[in-house]
This record gives sequence, structure tokens and C-alpha cells, in this order.
Amino acid sequence: MDKFAPGRGNPSLVSLKLYNFFIYGAISIFAGFLQLYLQEIGMTKLEIGSLMAIGPFVSLFANPFWGFWSDKSRNIRIILMIMMGGTFVFSQAVFHAPTYAWIYTAMIVFYFFQSPLFAQTNSLILGYIDGTSQKFGSFRLWGSLGWALTAVAAGPLIDRLGIGSVSIVFACMIIVAFAFSVFLPRQPVASDTPVVTFRRFGKVMFNPYFMAFIGLGVLVSVPNAMNSTFMSLYITEMGGNKQMVGWAIFTSSILEVGVFLLLDRYLKRKMSFLLAMLVLVSLLFAIRWQLMAESTLPIEVVLIQLMHSITFGGYFYVGTQLTMLFIPRPYRSSGQAVYTMAWGGLSGVIAGLFGGWLFQSFGAELMYNIGVFFSLIGAAGFAIMWLINRRNGYQPVVLTEMGDG
Repeated sequence: MDKFAPGRGNPSLVSLKLYNFFIYGAISIFAGFLQLYLQEIGMTKLEIGSLMAIGPFVSLFANPFWGFWSDKSRNIRIILMIMMGGTFVFSQAVFHAPTYAWIYTAMIVFYFFQSPLFAQTNSLILGYIDGTSQKFGSFRLWGSLGWALTAVAAGPLIDRLGIGSVSIVFACMIIVAFAFSVFLPRQPVASDTPVVTFRRFGKVMFNPYFMAFIGLGVLVSVPNAMNSTFMSLYITEMGGNKQMVGWAIFTSSILEVGVFLLLDRYLKRKMSFLLAMLVLVSLLFAIRWQLMAESTLPIEVVLIQLMHSITFGGYFYVGTQLTMLFIPRPYRSSGQAVYTMAWGGLSGVIAGLFGGWLFQSFGAELMYNIGVFFSLIGAAGFAIMWLINRRNGYQPVVLTEMGDG
């Protein structure tokens, strides 16, 4: 066994878990409190939605770019360190920009480095555990812990120090995550791994099954992105404070730890079973958005976020496993990047612009009701995919049969 292969007591595994904790914790600060900072400096909901849509739009290009170069360089760790460095520098530019124009400019570059972090982190985990008895969820749950515990701890701290302290807390978390990534060794690469090329990349990515999965994922993820973007504003409109926002972020992710452990143990790595799970998760999303539409108190919103661990956690885990089945090994970083691009990219653009317009013009109730409609369409689409797979099966792309012509 290679000396870097994960095993009990291996220091690289401890660093990987702690890296996950702090990188997810850092992004939870930015995702949960940036909107409140922007509102405090005078932006409207539509302006905030437009600004938040920049990230998903940039990720449409950033995710494939960094995914391709991760596959090409065969060193995801170094790519992640470069992205964290850019994230740190340009996050400070966002918080210290003198004008709205500078904020928009800084956000574009910030998201170019930040938006692919989760996809490449997933690829890093999958690379370390490939061929071992280790499970993806046992590492990813550290990200959920980081997201939940950091948000709930940061809420009262930011409430006391002021919303401007978000930049300091975020910077500290990124620095610690970077420090732990330094201790991760380069992953060994088999000598017979095919060379990554643009032509093969296109052939692998644009197969009908994978594209259908991506398209339906966009539908299901649009309302989730709208909720992520506007939930903190929804809570404050109801009279909640920043601590309440922190608790909402906490409840949205704390149960993901249990969800990932259960899925590690009981989820079958069979395509038809995974597609059936997506039908169920999409229906649960519809129920969640209906409950949000009917909420009248901040505490109700906080409690409903408990469903996030099952809905988003379940979709995230199942989607990651399905992407591994759809995409052959040398292109898995690119596959995870495309999956994330759809989940957090295209859907985020729609959520920021369309959701911002809905929230400002018609209120949160209609925004969430439209989320119910999108989720039900997604459930129907995944059901059709499940039926087709049950009848016809799935033949994955085989690299050894692929020419470059």
C-alpha cells in the first residue's frame, strides 16, 4: 500500500478533516452574513440579488477551468492552495471597496477563485479514499460541522463587534484552512492514467445521461439557491437578529453529520437506486419550500432549516456518487466541477436575479411557492430517468475505446 494511502492514524487524514472543517466554516461566514453587510451599506434586495448572482455566473467558467487544470496537473492540492490564496486576497477587496463598482469588480475575481473550492475539495477527498475502505461521508461531515459550528459561534460575535467584522472572521478561517492544506501530500497517480485532453473532455462530459442529470439538478437547485441567498433577509424582515441568522445556518447543516454517516453505511452505489433517491429528495424539497412559504415567525424559519440536512445533504451526497458513476476516473475533477457548476452556478444566477426580483416585487411567499413548482418538475424528471435506467441500463464512456478524433 502506498505510504499516502489513508489509514488509521495517518496524519494526512487528520489534516484533510480539519481542512474541510475550516474551509466550509469560512464559506459559511461569507454566505450567511455578506447579504446583511451589503444591506447595511445601502444596497436594495434586487441589487444584493444581482451582486450575489455574479458568483454563480463566474462559476460557470471557473468550475470547468479549475477542474480541467486539476485533472491536467494531477495535483489538486496545489490547485486548491492557489484558489484559497485568491479567495483570501479578493475577499478583503470586497469588504474594503470604496464604491459599488469596485465591489462588483472584486466579487467577479473573488468568485473565480472561491466558487470551485467545494467541487475540488470533493475531488480531493475522493482521490484519497479511492481504493480504500474509507467512506466519502466520514470526511465530508467535517465540512458540515465546520459550516454549522462556525455560523452559530460567529452570529453573536458579529452581532457584538458589528457587521464589518465579517471580513476579519472570514480571513482567519481561510488562513487556518490553508495551513492544514499544506500538510496534505500529493496524491499518487497511476502510470497508466490516460492523458487529459480537450477532445476527450467533451466526449466524456456531454453524454445524454449526465446532461439530463445536470439539467434536472438545475431545476431542483434554483429554489435552494434562492433560499441560501435571501434567507437571512427573510429572517430580519420578520424581526429576527444576526444571532437568529447564525442559528438558522447552524440548524441547516448540523444534522448533515448523521445524514452522511447513514448514507455511507446504507446507500447502494447502484445507479437506479441513486436516481430513486433523487426523486425522494426532490419531493422533500417541495415540502420544505411549502413550509417556508407559510412561515410567519423567525423561529419557524430556523426550525425548517433542519430539513436542509436531509434535502441538500442527500442531494449533494447522491449527486456526488452519481457523478462518479457517469464520469471515468481521469475526468472526475472535471465531472465534479460541472456538477457543482450546475448546482451552484447556473442555478445561482437564476436564483440571484429571478429570486431577487420575486422577493422585492412580490414577497418571499411567492418566491418559495415557485420553488415548490420547480422541485416537483425535478422529481418528475428524475422519475423518468429512473424508469429508463431500469429498462435499458447505462453504458458508461470507456476511455480505452475513445479516440482523439
